[in-house]
Amino acid sequence: MASRTLFFSFFVFVLLLPEFEASITSALGEGRRSSTSSSSSSSPAPGPRNSTAFIRASCGATLYPRLCYASLSTYADSVAESPVALARLASNVTAARLRALSARVAALRRRRAAPPPREAAALRDCCESAGDAADLARRAGAELARLDAGAAAAAAAGSGAAWRVANAQTWLSAALTNEDTCADGFDAVAPGPGSAKGEVLARVRRVKQYTSNALALVNTLVAATHGP
Repeated sequence: MASRTLFFSFFVFVLLLPEFEASITSALGEGRRSSTSSSSSSSPAPGPRNSTAFIRASCGATLYPRLCYASLSTYADSVAESPVALARLASNVTAARLRALSARVAALRRRRAAPPPREAAALRDCCESAGDAADLARRAGAELARLDAGAAAAAAAGSGAAWRVANAQTWLSAALTNEDTCADGFDAVAPGPGSAKGEVLARVRRVKQYTSNALALVNTLVAATHGP
């Protein structure tokens, strides 16, 4: 009788074993998923929201923070909270704005068949100055691109990094000088109907804000690249 009972109990155990194993496996799986979910929620990966907050905070160091944020936040994904990447982006945006200025001044030169001599000279010189400034801003961006954003902190005391940042500063400062040269050329041009003076000066003032912001962001790299 005892052996029958034992055999029956063993038979039931064998039948229920697969369900028992399945329930254990399911419980372990839930535990792993719960643990993974908890770990993920406790340390979220950086995302666009973090990058845009970084850009907003960094733009606080510029003279035109609203313009800075508006012109750079669109590219938050490519910045990844890197000061080097942000300064490089600002330089490239500035170069694009300067190319647009040069193209517009060239169009204004063609608009009038025979503008007054002083205005014609001012437009010609401004077009050239804006083009040179665009190339300088482009060179600044290219120089910053050679700085590896991930290794910038590790190479903070390296003379190579400091040298590249100094080059970017020099070229953006020179771009500002070229922009001033463009504007100064219109000092002797009389405003009036059909004159391009007002439009050009307004555009130059605007693009100088972009250049100023880019230079300010490059300046923030100086302390990091020169070390304590």
